[in-house]
Order: sequence, then C-alpha cells, then structure tokens
Amino acid sequence: MKMRIAKFIARSGACSRREAEELIKQGRITINGDIVKEPAVNVDGSEKILIDGEKLPETQSTRLWLYHKPTGLVTSHKDEKNRPTVFDNLPHGLPRVISVGRLDLNSEGLLLLTNNGELSRKLELPSNGWVRRYKVRVFGNVSSEKLLLLQKGVIIDGVEYGSIKAEIETRQGANTWLLVTLTEGKNREIRKVMKYLGLEVSRLIRLSYGPFQLGSLKKGDVKEIPQKVLKEQLGKKFEL
Repeated sequence: MKMRIAKFIARSGACSRREAEELIKQGRITINGDIVKEPAVNVDGSEKILIDGEKLPETQSTRLWLYHKPTGLVTSHKDEKNRPTVFDNLPHGLPRVISVGRLDLNSEGLLLLTNNGELSRKLELPSNGWVRRYKVRVFGNVSSEKLLLLQKGVIIDGVEYGSIKAEIETRQGANTWLLVTLTEGKNREIRKVMKYLGLEVSRLIRLSYGPFQLGSLKKGDVKEIPQKVLKEQLGKKFEL
C-alpha cells in the first residue's frame, strides 16, 4: 500500500512526520537517487529512500513507553542552547524514540515515547479527546469562582484555549495545589492560563495522558507498555 513519503518515514521511526516534511523542504531526502522536492510523493517501501545519504531504520512493530521526565531537560533531540535533553538522558537499550507532545524545561511527569512517528502525531491530536491530567502548584489568590472561568474557555493574546477544568486540592500558605484537566495541550497552555488568572505556576507535574498513568514511576525511569495492553488501548482507534 502506498503512502505519502513523510508518513512512510515517520512510520519507520526515523523522525516525526513534521520533521520529515521539514527535511524534504531542505532537500535532504532522496528516492532512488533523486532529491524529493515536495511532500506529495507516494511510496510503498520498494524504493531506495535515504536521509542525508543514510538508509531508513527497518520498520519495527509499534512500541510505546512511559517516561517520568524530571525538570531541567528539554523535550528535543537537539537544543540550540546546548541544554540537556530528554533523549540524551534516557536509559540505555532503547531504540530511537520520539515523544508524544512535549513537556517544557521546568515541567515534569508523564511523557509518552514511541518508535512510530506517525503514531506520535496521531496521539497528539486534540480531536482524539484524550484527557491530560496535571498536578499544579500555583502562587497567588486562588478562588473556585476564578477557576470556573476556565471551563468556558478563554482567549489570551489572540489564542483561543478550550475548556479547562481546575480544582483546588490543597492549600499551603500562599501556595495552592490544583488538579487540572484538559484535552488540547497547546504550548505552555497551563502556565499561560494561570498567568491570565493572576497566578504563578511554581511546579507542574503531568499525571496522565489518555489511558496511560504516571503512577509510581520514578523520575528518569522508563516503562514499556505491553503489546497486549497497547493493542487494547490503541488498536481500535489507531493503525499500528
């Protein structure tokens, strides 16, 4: 079965679909010796496809891991500021993996990793309706009435944010722990909406992403989802 070149590359685990499209723009991908000039090219795998002159990894069965990201790591394969990255600090023995979405430098908690770039793209889509849950510590004057404003969605600097459910868990002096639930996960979304409410986020921990939970996984540790569980959770909704 033929598919778009960027999708085929993503399925190999070489990079994400978005990254593959960028490599095409840069003229770094060839098919049978010819430079690919646009992403609207279909392939079936019989072609000789190279990235920077190197063969694609052999397509493997789709795998998914839970990773407890600590603070201080950038969710990127390369960082222009030479900061430590998630991928430089993963345990040995993992194949090349791609993250499902990101957690910023100062955020921690559950990060999903996969060897299938196309699956990564699909799991990131807000249209899936997958709930992401966070435990968030904020500084400032917190009230339930103020948090209720987020359930209707807000517009900040021209960017529209969908419904967010935020509940007070505990108070510790001027600090308050919140349980925050959302489905979009836009760039720094929680930090921006809390600032909009006059609150400063001092700690942000992702507890779950869809059906997958952080649980008791220790910082820096990785746990693979068994194939049976993966197929039960994703098989009917996503192609594996």
